[in-house]
Amino acid sequence: HGVCALSEEADVVYKCTDFYAPSGERGVIWDDPTIAIDWPVSDPLLSEKDARLPRLAEAGQELPLFSAPR
Repeated sequence: HGVCALSEEADVVYKCTDFYAPSGERGVIWDDPTIAIDWPVSDPLLSEKDARLPRLAEAGQELPLFSAPR
């Protein structure tokens, strides 16, 4: 999930379907050139954890392409 708010103020509502499980976290860096999202920002506010995410090519097999139904 990525959120890019262009206003001075924004409310974000995020629905979770289960308890937080750090072992299930995956991600790629927001500005990965392989994904090539045309973000309207150049210096976003990121958490330290998100700022350290790998590029897609470096994520390896640990990054699932989809979530299987439970």
